[in-house]
Amino acid sequence: MDPAVLRGAGAVASHRRRRRRASRRAPRRARGGHRRRRRGRPGAHRDRAPREAGGAVNAATVLTAPAGHAPAPRRRPARRRRVVTGVLVALVLALLWLGLTVENTLSVPDLLRTLAGQGTSGENFVVFRLRLPRLVLGALVGAAFALAGALFQTVLRNPLASPDILGISGGASLAAAGVILLGGLSGVAVSLAALGGAVGVAVAIYALAWRSGVSGYRFVLVGVGIAFLVNAGLGYLISRANINDVREALVWMVGSLGTPPWAHVAALAAALVVLVPGVALLAGRLRVLQLGDDTAGGLGVRVEVTRLTVLGAAVALAAVATAFAGPVAFVAFVSAPVARRLLPTAGLALVPSALVGVALVLAADLAGQHLLGLQVPVGIVTGVLGAPYLLWLLATANREGRGA
Repeated sequence: MDPAVLRGAGAVASHRRRRRRASRRAPRRARGGHRRRRRGRPGAHRDRAPREAGGAVNAATVLTAPAGHAPAPRRRPARRRRVVTGVLVALVLALLWLGLTVENTLSVPDLLRTLAGQGTSGENFVVFRLRLPRLVLGALVGAAFALAGALFQTVLRNPLASPDILGISGGASLAAAGVILLGGLSGVAVSLAALGGAVGVAVAIYALAWRSGVSGYRFVLVGVGIAFLVNAGLGYLISRANINDVREALVWMVGSLGTPPWAHVAALAAALVVLVPGVALLAGRLRVLQLGDDTAGGLGVRVEVTRLTVLGAAVALAAVATAFAGPVAFVAFVSAPVARRLLPTAGLALVPSALVGVALVLAADLAGQHLLGLQVPVGIVTGVLGAPYLLWLLATANREGRGA
């Protein structure tokens, strides 16, 4: 037989053997993948929409889904959020009622009659001059500190970012103590000095942390360093001042609600009426900023401008709260993490954070005034409650860093 014909037949046989070997090595999924399909309604797997972390529907899936197959968002997280918010509102109302009726000074009918404007002069004094202003101030201070902490921790992406950790509350304390100890002033002058001190320290931290932008890690480190300097300045002022003035300054520096006049309550309420709607307007851009600087910039958000605006709002909230009640410790630090743990999904939790802050301040004030046998400023009680959380947070971060 012709050798060329033999070579051609051999090549064909070799080619067939290679194809058989390739078919045997082919993935089992390609030859019999239909056997692994889950049983169910035909085409059901095409109707399922992938979801992002936290139960949110992916935006790309919604935009590309065919007509009639748009994925429906989960209702359970929204229901859980409403339930948590309702429980927190009920808790705040219960604490307000308890603050008005504690120690059985007034019976419930007398209290209701007094709130309706039909009480005696003594009942009006107890309710409208002693108890109600203190409760309203505590609620406003708790909401302001909690919102400030939530904004700091969200925009800086750091759980340690809060006014008391960063030295902003300490700056307010230093300015207020200077006015009390060196100038012998009190009242409105102390509040204005505290406001200026908080804003001044915040501006210094931002300027020192700026390196073609502000990162949360660098901002927190600079803030902790400023806090140490502020504490050193406070120690020097206290060591050189008169003992009587020191006592007044210390009562303010630990955070105390006292017996505020309605003018102070109205001033703080007016400040929050201006600041809180501004925070609500920033919430949309803040949610986008949580996706990361690059993604937010790609979506049209001016990252540094938004970050500076949010930090300014947080500083203003912390400053006005400190100006009227002193640096109440750990309220800003604890409220937002507690609120996020109560909710089913991660993300912004401004309203629940504010409610947690209100409940924390009211409960701490009631405990300090009536449960311990002596009157203790609210800042001491919140410090006792917040310090264990800080230790737990540091211990958890240490275990995660070691890979435990």
